Amino acid sequence: MTVDLATVLAVLGTALLLASFVVKSMLTLRTLALASNVIFLAWAYLEWVWPTLAINSVILPLNAWHIWTIRRLTLESARATEDSPVAQWLLPHMHRRPFKAGEILFRKGDPANKLIYIASGAVRMEEIGERVGPGELIGEIGLFSPAKRRTQTLVCETDGVSYEMTEEMIFRLYYQNPKLGFYLMRLVVQRLLRDVQRIDGKPAPV
Repeated sequence: MTVDLATVLAVLGTALLLASFVVKSMLTLRTLALASNVIFLAWAYLEWVWPTLAINSVILPLNAWHIWTIRRLTLESARATEDSPVAQWLLPHMHRRPFKAGEILFRKGDPANKLIYIASGAVRMEEIGERVGPGELIGEIGLFSPAKRRTQTLVCETDGVSYEMTEEMIFRLYYQNPKLGFYLMRLVVQRLLRDVQRIDGKPAPV
């Protein structure tokens, strides 16, 4: 039995597409999908199958863009250290939200569904009287707590600008690059250690 090039391409393209559905890494998934787009384009050109040619011509650049986005996030988070400004790598994925003095961003007991970065101005955690200024991320404790409720009321002391990231966006970025999870875990631990230090009146154990 003679197997022509078109048949080989069709089988290879299908195999790559199926493989993209079973891998766990988003980068690997997109890479396999991109490879299948290239193979299907070659097959569609040989067989002159216009629908397949058109569909893969559209999907291929989308997969290439997703790969570029994932690799950029990976490089950005790889460079991030405990002291790295969040604006260097996380801020581009957040939504800008100005606030006014006296405004309440959230109240204790509200659903915790987003992470907040203070870009300018100052806010205060009402229950403990702690002031939070530019360059700080807040809201991570409630976001990752089992109850998913705010543990503090956040009041704006001055006018300013915040950036917000929803829970859905965080999980999507985490799926693309699990290193984001380690960064957020450090934030949670740092906040908990500061709370322990404040309650005990002495440095918290490491």
